[in-house]
Amino acid sequence: MSSIIPPKPRILSGGKMRIAIVAAKFNEEFTNALVENAVDEIEDIASDARIDIVRVPGAFEIPVVCKAVIEEEAPDCIIALGCIIRGGTGHADLVATSVTEALQSLAVSKTIPIIHEVLLVEDEKQAYARCIGKKLNRGREAARSAVEVVEIMQEINRENQSLRLHPSNG
Repeated sequence: MSSIIPPKPRILSGGKMRIAIVAAKFNEEFTNALVENAVDEIEDIASDARIDIVRVPGAFEIPVVCKAVIEEEAPDCIIALGCIIRGGTGHADLVATSVTEALQSLAVSKTIPIIHEVLLVEDEKQAYARCIGKKLNRGREAARSAVEVVEIMQEINRENQSLRLHPSNG
């Protein structure tokens, strides 16, 4: 796992973007920090972005709500945030695997980027480092990835629009 977060993206188009954050309430101290850091970072690097936040009970509910948000709101990107802390059973691994597979399948089938920061950590010390700490903060990392991927998708859409308007004679 990376020990640093990527640099802030350089905004190319300056265009408006809609980013939805779907975040679990479970492990509230950590998930609240993820949300706050993601929102602060988006506001810092894409000040005109619209940010919608939906809170769900736990990590397992994130994919179905992401699907509903895509179908009703059509955001440019979704950031999925949660914190699963391993316990003495395999339940955390089952939830994490299920969430990961569902989010990837949804993103690909709907062609909407979903930034997956539903964290699976060993203990509260790891959760603190990734959710509240400054060095590995996954909320900030998710925000940077979201803004960058929206820019990429907007560029692809502009290029596709240009090709439709000016087809080659080849």
